[in-house]
Amino acid sequence: MNQPLAVLDASPLSLDLAHLPGYTLRTTLRMFIALFASFAFSLLIATLAAKSRKAALVILPALDIFQSVPVLGFLTFTVVFFMGLLPGKESGVECAAIFAIFTSQVWNMTFSVYQSLRTVPNDLYEVSRQFAFSPWQRFIRLELPFATPGLVWNMMMSMSGGWFFVVACEAITVGNTTVSLPGIGSWLALAIARKDIAATAWAVLAMVAVIMLYDLLFFRPIVAWADRFRFEQTASQKRPRSRVYDLLRSTRLVPLALLALDSLRACLLLDRLPRLPRLRFKASARFSRTTDLLWIALIVLACMAGIFQLSRFIGSTLGLEDVISTFGLGLATLLRVAVLIALASLVWVPIGVWIGLNPRWAERLQPVAQLLAAFPANVLFPFAVVAIVTLKLNPDIWLSPLMVLGTQWYILFNVIAGASALPTDLREATRSFHLRGWQWWRRV
Repeated sequence: MNQPLAVLDASPLSLDLAHLPGYTLRTTLRMFIALFASFAFSLLIATLAAKSRKAALVILPALDIFQSVPVLGFLTFTVVFFMGLLPGKESGVECAAIFAIFTSQVWNMTFSVYQSLRTVPNDLYEVSRQFAFSPWQRFIRLELPFATPGLVWNMMMSMSGGWFFVVACEAITVGNTTVSLPGIGSWLALAIARKDIAATAWAVLAMVAVIMLYDLLFFRPIVAWADRFRFEQTASQKRPRSRVYDLLRSTRLVPLALLALDSLRACLLLDRLPRLPRLRFKASARFSRTTDLLWIALIVLACMAGIFQLSRFIGSTLGLEDVISTFGLGLATLLRVAVLIALASLVWVPIGVWIGLNPRWAERLQPVAQLLAAFPANVLFPFAVVAIVTLKLNPDIWLSPLMVLGTQWYILFNVIAGASALPTDLREATRSFHLRGWQWWRRV
């Protein structure tokens, strides 16, 4: 990454199969760096939003807006920023690509942690108070373990989402210049540009191999480990299993790793953080309402200032007809998205519930779901266009399903996470009352 940027021009991308393993490993490394950054961001921002009502008024709408911005929208300004921060270095473009992958991974993870922190049962908080946990101990021993099962499933979805946009993240265009980083995404972009079907097939096979490997060695052990943190009062009869996890538990590697982590925790003195003095000041209801109104007024003023600046920019560059046309096109896109999300929910919600309630099938279908979710949409676009032109179909209708290729997997993974988190005692209660079909859905 520390090489001069001219090295990329001196050694352009090649579709020689000898380079494919190296490209694949570099892409996988970028994925895991972005996943680690997404994990840290999710813990920090979601905890702040869950603990502070005033912060949530800003963070939640901002997250909702950012997750709707396409990856290419972030690339328009982040590439210039990172290349200006690290001029003449390949690391600037690498950071821009990793940040683009980060934006395709982080939002659903943050919302998952936020939702988990907001739904921690009060009786668990009471137990933590009785044990006199500090805020740090409460977070590490209660809140983070409670959020872990849902977070793990969203991490798998985020990893697949990174693969979904990998072509846009590694083949970066700035003005009339395209910078292609060595990776499987840029390999796919070059293969599609040259219409090389064989090279595209080899790239897809490399993706399949990598996804199966990190599912076997990374995600399956984590899913099996995270199952211990499910909140339930009865033991589950069917738990996810992983041979790699069982193998690691039987070796000395895990105790040594835990000992190293415990030594690191002792060095950082995390358990001995000084307790903040409790303030005896108790705010009245009137004071709280006043501060809330002032904070909301400040947010409204900031939004109005942003809208004013945006309207000035639009007024100086676009006409009224352009604005009306843009809003009309936006409403048409909104209609397509709403219809497609409804249709995808009708299909994938029942499937996700069934998978989540059957751990054995979840183990079998987990890599398949990850593979399908990771398949780049760019590879399917030429086939879709050929089919539409050959069959003389209406593009306004038949191109729309391509929009839901990524959304449907978000629905599936989150439904699986929710269904698998249902306590066993609730399932046993539904069996005892012989609830089926719609009755089961309403009660559970």
